[in-house]
Amino acid sequence: MEKIRERAYRVIFEAETPSGKLFDLLLLGAIMGSIAVVVVESVESVRLRYGEQLYWLEGLFTVLFTLEYVVRIWVSPRPRRYAASFFGVVDLLSIVPSYLGLLFTESGSLMVIRVIRLLRIFRILKLVRFLGEGEVLLGALWASRFKITVFLGSVLSGVLIIGTIIYIIEGPEHGFHNIPQGMYWAIVTLTTVGYGDLAPITPFGRLLASVVMILGYGVIAVPTGIVSAELAMSGRDHLNSRHCGQCQLEGHARDASFCRRCGERL
Repeated sequence: MEKIRERAYRVIFEAETPSGKLFDLLLLGAIMGSIAVVVVESVESVRLRYGEQLYWLEGLFTVLFTLEYVVRIWVSPRPRRYAASFFGVVDLLSIVPSYLGLLFTESGSLMVIRVIRLLRIFRILKLVRFLGEGEVLLGALWASRFKITVFLGSVLSGVLIIGTIIYIIEGPEHGFHNIPQGMYWAIVTLTTVGYGDLAPITPFGRLLASVVMILGYGVIAVPTGIVSAELAMSGRDHLNSRHCGQCQLEGHARDASFCRRCGERL
């Protein structure tokens, strides 16, 4: 029995092995299929025509993901740690709503319980497990957090200044009744969204709007450049998807013998 658990652990958690890659591909197909069922089920005409078939497909995917979750708990060296980990919670959330739906009727007073089924979309988060560069991307975002925080602080300060200036220039007679409303206009304009519910009328207001629109392109480009630079640096590490049974961390150097977080032997 112990050998079966070890073999199942390598298949389920070690994505670098041939059997592990095949398992991940099959599971990826099941995840995409379950998401497709959720999306198609939201179309009323399709639901009325193929409701029974969609119901059985949903049940099939629920059983598959339930078996996957139970097996992961069984083969994991630290079942409680896996259950409390991010992906453990995602695995649980992907099946709980379907079982909750079985406990409630479709009566009008309990129709709102169907909204809980939307939590099944958390299954898509499992896709992160199959991305070889997922750890690199998360590392780049984490390494950029201070730069992005400073950048966002500067943007918010600029929004406050621009909102105050447009309030002074346009005033209540042109729809800018207060500074927060001016700040709202500054955010919409700076992000190049342009709802059009507020627009400057005076020449100076339009001049300011033109400057803010041009600055908006820079606002979009700066955080992209920051993360791209970190990606270029962190991508040199070439991490793979080796899994630590102690702390559930994925992503270690190819020649690593111990986990880089907890020190457990891989």
